[in-house]
Amino acid sequence: MPNDSRPAVLELIGNTPLVRISRFDTGPCTLFLKLESQNPGGSIKDRIGLAMIDTAERDGRLRPGGTIVEATAGNTGLGLALVGRAKGYRVVLVVPDKMSTEKVLHLKAMGAEVHITRSDVGKGHPDYYQDVAARLAQDIPDAFFADQFNNPANPLAHECSTAPEIWAQTQHDVDAIVVGVGSAGTLTGLTRFFQRVQPKLEMVLADPVGSVMAEYSRSGTLGTPGSWAVEGIGEDFIPSIANLSSVRKAYSISDEESFDHARQLLRAEGILGGSSTGTLLAAALRYCREQTEPKRVVSFVCDTGTRYLSKVYNDQWMNDQGLLARKRYGDLRDLIARRFEDGRVVSVGPDDTLLTAFQRMRLADVSQLPVLVDGQRLVGVIDESDILFGVHEDATHFRMTVTSAMTDKLETLPPGASLAELEAVLDRGLVAIIADTSGFHGLITRVDMLNHLRRSLA
Repeated sequence: MPNDSRPAVLELIGNTPLVRISRFDTGPCTLFLKLESQNPGGSIKDRIGLAMIDTAERDGRLRPGGTIVEATAGNTGLGLALVGRAKGYRVVLVVPDKMSTEKVLHLKAMGAEVHITRSDVGKGHPDYYQDVAARLAQDIPDAFFADQFNNPANPLAHECSTAPEIWAQTQHDVDAIVVGVGSAGTLTGLTRFFQRVQPKLEMVLADPVGSVMAEYSRSGTLGTPGSWAVEGIGEDFIPSIANLSSVRKAYSISDEESFDHARQLLRAEGILGGSSTGTLLAAALRYCREQTEPKRVVSFVCDTGTRYLSKVYNDQWMNDQGLLARKRYGDLRDLIARRFEDGRVVSVGPDDTLLTAFQRMRLADVSQLPVLVDGQRLVGVIDESDILFGVHEDATHFRMTVTSAMTDKLETLPPGASLAELEAVLDRGLVAIIADTSGFHGLITRVDMLNHLRRSLA
C-alpha cells in the first residue's frame, strides 16, 4: 500500500546546478548546461514522473494498490519507477528494443516490470511501444496510464520548476534555450513560462536526423520519419502537447555528431551525459557560432552517461554501428571489428589455460579468440566449441592449455580477397582469418558481416 509520508528522496528532485561551458568554441556566446543528470533518478524525467503521479493521486486516477503503466524511452520510466516504487505502487513499463542495457537493468533493479517491444515500427502499428502500453493499461485492473505524450502534468512540471530555476540561475538574463523533443513536455513548459517573463527568448530545437520535429518546425510539413540511434528525443509524429510557437531555429543532428559531442563533453568538461545531451550540445554550439552578437544560451545534460557506457562510451559498439571514425582500407580489413593494427584484438597465448580463454571470451562478448605467440604471431584460433569439447567430460580440464584444444590448421584470406570468398568461408561455419605477408590483421565473424551489410543500408 502507498505510504502517506512523502519519501525523502523525492525532495531531491529539481534545483539542479547550472554550469558554464568553458572548453568549447561558443563564438560570441556564453553557454550554460543545466545538469539534470543530478536528479536522484539521473535524468530530467524525474520531474515529470513526480508531477504526473502527484496529479493522478490528487484527482483520483491513481489509488492505493494501483498500477502505473507507461511507454518510455527509459528515463520517464526511471522517473516513474523512482517515485512510484517509493510510494508503494506497481510500475509496468513498455520500452522499445533500442534502449541501452543499463536503462533496462536499472528499471528492473528498481522493481519495475519491463516489456520490450519493437523500435522499427511507427505509431499505429500494434507493436508500437505507446500502443502496447495503452493496451496494457486497459487490461490491468486499477491501472493509471501516465501517457506522458498527452498528459498536461508533463509540461506543467517544467513550467513550474525547470523554467523558474533557469530564470533565477541566470539572474533573469538568458537569450536562448536549446532543447530536444521527445514527449515535448520540456519545450512546452519552458515556452509557456518564458512567453510570460521573457517574450523575446528564442527556443532552439535540437533534433536527431530521422525525426520529423525539426522539419515540421521549419516548414510546417510532416516529413517521412527515418531511424536514429540517439535515445530519448526525436519523434515520428507531433506530440499533442507540443508548443513550437517560440522555436526560432531548428537543427537536425546526425547520430555521429551526437555521439561524438557527448564524448567530447566528457573529455573536455568532465561532464558525463547521454546520447541526447550530445545532440543538444551539437545544436547549441552551431547556434552559438552562428551569432554575431553576444548571447547567453542554456541547454541541458538530459541524463547521466552512466546509462550509455555499453553504447556511447563503448568503442566496440560505436565501431559496430559505424559511428566511430577509423582508418578505411577499401578491403576486408574494413569489416574487422577488432583490428590488430588498432591494438583492439583480444587474444590468448598458447600456454594460457582454457579457463583464461573462456573468461576473455565472456568479457569481450566474442565466441572465438586468435592464439598469438608473444602477442604478435598467429599460431591458432580457439572458439567456444573447442573449449566445450576439451572440458565436457571433466571440468578440471579448464586448467589445460589452449594449445591442447585450439585449431592450428589455419586457412587465411588476404585483405584483398572478395566478399564472395569471405562468404564462402563463413558459409562453412568458420571464422575468417585475415592475414598476409605483413602479418595477422584480425578475424571476421558472421556478426561482422551482418554489421557490414546493415551499415551499407544507411
